[in-house]
Amino acid sequence: MGILVTKPWFRKKMDSIANKWRHLNGQNNWEGLLDPLDIDLRRYIIHYGEMAQATYDTFNSEKASRFAGSSRYAKKDFFSKVGIDKGKPFKYFVTKYLYATSQIPVPEAFIIKSLSREAWSKESNWMGYVAVATDEGRAALGRRDIVIAWRGTVQTLEWVNDLEFNLVSASKILGPGVAGGEPKVHQGWYSIYTSDDPLSPFNKTSARDQVLAEVRRLVEVFKNEEISITLTGHSLGAALATLNAVDIVANGLNKGCPVTAIVFASPRVGDSNFQKLFSGIKNLRVLRVWNASDIIPNYPLLGYSDVGEDLEVDTRKSKYLKSPGNPSTWHNMEAYLHGVAGTQGSRGGFKLEVNREIALVNKSTDALKDEYLVPVSWRCEKNKGMVQQVDGSWKLMDHEDDDFVF
Repeated sequence: MGILVTKPWFRKKMDSIANKWRHLNGQNNWEGLLDPLDIDLRRYIIHYGEMAQATYDTFNSEKASRFAGSSRYAKKDFFSKVGIDKGKPFKYFVTKYLYATSQIPVPEAFIIKSLSREAWSKESNWMGYVAVATDEGRAALGRRDIVIAWRGTVQTLEWVNDLEFNLVSASKILGPGVAGGEPKVHQGWYSIYTSDDPLSPFNKTSARDQVLAEVRRLVEVFKNEEISITLTGHSLGAALATLNAVDIVANGLNKGCPVTAIVFASPRVGDSNFQKLFSGIKNLRVLRVWNASDIIPNYPLLGYSDVGEDLEVDTRKSKYLKSPGNPSTWHNMEAYLHGVAGTQGSRGGFKLEVNREIALVNKSTDALKDEYLVPVSWRCEKNKGMVQQVDGSWKLMDHEDDDFVF
């Protein structure tokens, strides 16, 4: 049996998405849309999931490279380079890259360090991007959408065992909380979000300060249009997206426009006071997509509370995937999107309701059944970025210049 070839599904029924985008963004907490999963919401979730997946596809995790920890691709033509531009009417352009560091030790799965003495940065990592809908994208989406996508972890799940789940106060950025209940969040998420480093040209300001400044700018630029702010991320990126979403609305940067986080495989972010703060904020919605067999959404186990609405998928029910899978494939982002495409909710079973290419599941893992003849972990740079020069020598050239000044 060969590869299942499918046609793009984005071309159908886009008018319905443009007309009901507020409901798809959770205006009514997705009431009546999650089980069974509404077809437009299914497409919508996959759209934002692909924008989160793009953070992995551009990230350079090759420690032999001087650009380890950076984005391979420049902002120009970013979506084309990561393969989510063709045949899709939801058009965006990247306006800003986000960089993060941490003032406390965190697992290498979060912050990659280059082995090169000429590394682009010893302190910082590329952590995501801000993008805004083009005029064409605005027509398809029904409004001017500002997207913030946060990168997740880039290695195996061993980081769960290496990470301490300490809580720290977030009052400095989120305020005192409800009825004086000081909101607390995970120390690691908070450090990556708020840390700066005067030695790094990329983190003289924190990731938080970078993203909030760009949100302020874009909200001002498009103040005469109907706008939305949508955040997305997977794993660590999901936690950062949730924290960022609460931060934006708690501090009024959205100017009343709806803020929605559509996140995947998210660990828990904060304590019960953080949950109370979240629940009391208007114009803020979070949809947490989680795979039934994935352990990460259950972490940390003690002292933390879930926020938002849940959408459960179960990739073990897919006839396309090896059974039963393993912790790595259960946590994989492309597997999550496959799960969204086929979940049947409480009806049980699995059926692809949107024609999403199944080969994508094997992009960075070994999850598809062998009969589909899709190579394992097939997405990689040609020759891992090694380029032959005119004299016959080989040179590692795995980065497009953009924000860098040497």
